[in-house]
Amino acid sequence: MTDNANPLGEAADAAEAASNTKALDVVARSGFAVVALLHIVIGAIAIALALGHPGEAEPTGAIEQLAANPGGPALMWGGMISCIGLALWQLSDATLRARHLPKKERIGKHISSGFLAVAYGSVGLSFGGFAVGLRGDSSKSTRDISAALLRAPFGTVVLSTIGLTIMGVGVYFILKGLRRGFKEELFEFDGTRQGRIIDSLGVTGHVAKGIALLLTGLLFVIAAAKHSPEESTGLDGSLKALRDHPYGPYLLLAIGAGFVCYGIFALVRSRFGRM
Repeated sequence: MTDNANPLGEAADAAEAASNTKALDVVARSGFAVVALLHIVIGAIAIALALGHPGEAEPTGAIEQLAANPGGPALMWGGMISCIGLALWQLSDATLRARHLPKKERIGKHISSGFLAVAYGSVGLSFGGFAVGLRGDSSKSTRDISAALLRAPFGTVVLSTIGLTIMGVGVYFILKGLRRGFKEELFEFDGTRQGRIIDSLGVTGHVAKGIALLLTGLLFVIAAAKHSPEESTGLDGSLKALRDHPYGPYLLLAIGAGFVCYGIFALVRSRFGRM
């Protein structure tokens, strides 16, 4: 029996058609542009950290810098709408459109796009918080959530699972970059100078983001293993931890540059990406 022969299949088809509307396409593309801008700002902050300057190399820190600019309130509301729209598009990608993929690819899409839906939705809520005058600290929030989980039954398992999931997504980004899996998301630029530049940005950006996610997830796993929520400090804490290791500042500098590359790639994705 096909999907179209039962009510659930028909409902899923209708929901998928609704998710493919021009309006959601435009909002999702604007979301990619906002995310691109955030990656560029986070990358710049990470580079500044590597050079010994202060900063918060995570979405909240980047949003705070954007909010301080002229037109900040309007940018906050626009960022919220764009990122929530992008989260909805990723959610439909993880569920509705993933139905048509082979089982093995479907599972990967559930995890990767589902993770991105949560991540973009969280960023959208952060924009909304700044829009109404709330100033959050994502590192502190991460520690508070980790502490609450560790006090709960099976909290250690949940926190470990969160960390391993983030690490898994990090591996996914690294492999996607090295295998150039991002090329299927873009209209063809092969054989052109622009294509070679975009290819380099995509590889560098995806690998750098993957490494950052691996480090972030690892801190969650360490926090669960040590039963110490102070260890889980999110992206900012994982990047700042690099400064205490030999050659860490150089790696931090490379990751920051990689985030800038990812941001530029995401800008291209927002304009020329397949939706």
